[in-house]
Amino acid sequence: MADMNIETQIITPAVQARLSVLEARHEKEAAQLLRLESLANLMDAQFKIPLLPIPIGLDAIIGLIPVIGDTISIGASGVIVVGAQRLNLPKRYLLQMAGNMFIDWLIGLIPLVGDLFDIGWRGNIRNVRIAREQLERKWAKEREFALKD
Repeated sequence: MADMNIETQIITPAVQARLSVLEARHEKEAAQLLRLESLANLMDAQFKIPLLPIPIGLDAIIGLIPVIGDTISIGASGVIVVGAQRLNLPKRYLLQMAGNMFIDWLIGLIPLVGDLFDIGWRGNIRNVRIAREQLERKWAKEREFALKD
């Protein structure tokens, strides 16, 4: 039989109770994150267009309407940042996400260049990636803390 270095840990009822509460909260947060990821995908990469090497989203399509299109799509980007705030992400990451949103909007105002930028930049996907990375770090720390007796 192969050498198994599995460390068995006995979990007390108090620790089990903390883990249950924590896992229930993490499931809710994961569901909220999944909704944000779905919105980001819709805005940045939902549609596969023949002859285009990468998928595009509503952000690029709506962005074809000069000035108004990019202003409309910033609303969806704002939903993602507000959703990340509700997940209690640290302010520095929320500011980074707001910066990504601003860059997307500002460059998107430039006709044609902005539309091409939207396809490659994928600011909404960037922002949910930041949110996922931070949540996964937070979940790991919380789980580690909950296991301490």
